[in-house]
Amino acid sequence: MAESTIAILFVWLLLFVYSILGSVDFGAGFWGMIFGRHSTTNAGALASRFLSPTWEVTNTFLVMVVVALVGFFPTAVAMLGTALILPISLALFLLLIRSSFMVYAYSSKFYGKQLTLVSGITGLLIPGLLISVLPISLGGFIDIVLGVPTLYFGKLLASPTLWSHLGFGLSSELFLAALFLSDYSHESSDDNAYMLYRRAALWLGPFTLFFAIVTIYTMAPDARWIVEGIEQNAIWFMLSIVSFTVGYNALVWFPSRSFPGIPRVAFTAIIIQYVFASIGYGFAHHPYIIYPYLTVEQGFTNSSTFRALVVAYTAGLLILGPAFYLFWKLFLKDKRYLRQE
Repeated sequence: MAESTIAILFVWLLLFVYSILGSVDFGAGFWGMIFGRHSTTNAGALASRFLSPTWEVTNTFLVMVVVALVGFFPTAVAMLGTALILPISLALFLLLIRSSFMVYAYSSKFYGKQLTLVSGITGLLIPGLLISVLPISLGGFIDIVLGVPTLYFGKLLASPTLWSHLGFGLSSELFLAALFLSDYSHESSDDNAYMLYRRAALWLGPFTLFFAIVTIYTMAPDARWIVEGIEQNAIWFMLSIVSFTVGYNALVWFPSRSFPGIPRVAFTAIIIQYVFASIGYGFAHHPYIIYPYLTVEQGFTNSSTFRALVVAYTAGLLILGPAFYLFWKLFLKDKRYLRQE
């Protein structure tokens, strides 16, 4: 396998992990804002309890994605950075605000409502800005003028491709967060919160599937090349739909008469669904990073830098792996933390 292919697979893997963690993280901020207003349920507090330690881990993976992209594909970063300076700068600014509020959220109870509001609003705006990279990479919105990439921002805003991607991204974010928090509530033995998040996941699931289908067909005619790639890799998307069906049905199974749904099965099956869809989309997008100006091979760094980055990431993951496992045991499995008032 070529070094450039290995590099793009690694970047794609990190991006997938961040997209899942970020969806749960940002979505939990939104649900914490929505359900935090209800004094009859602990759902909002439970979302905040999850966010308290995990947002730092999510930001760690964001840093890893950026460093890997800059190291392995510096040419792609130069082109994307020039063309996307406005949306990416706004996303980073909002991320800075959100992170600052999250730092002080649990030491200043007086501003608790304002902090929850900021977390919820930025939890919707940041993913919307970040997902704008996907339609831009499909072509039709960037042109090279005198050697400098130029983004046609007005054309992008008027394109149904952008809005379908935005709808899919936001529905996926809220759907994944609701699924995770339903399982988190179940693990915490909070039945009221579980029923709220399960109900949210039930009505968000069809919207997510709808936007996924609409997104594919709004890509043409500007990006007919990737639609053809998706059709050639249809098997992965069929497997994705099967996994979605299993996961969604798991929410309505009745393992007992008084407790509907199996949240752990539902969340796991939906993650597998996104794995299949991500593989299919990756194959369809290859070999382009930005169509038609930049391919994986053209944006790749030299072999020496590639080998150095592989060694550095291997060492880093060997260190971080046990730390992530300990984090999972302490904050996602420990009953004393999960069931605190």
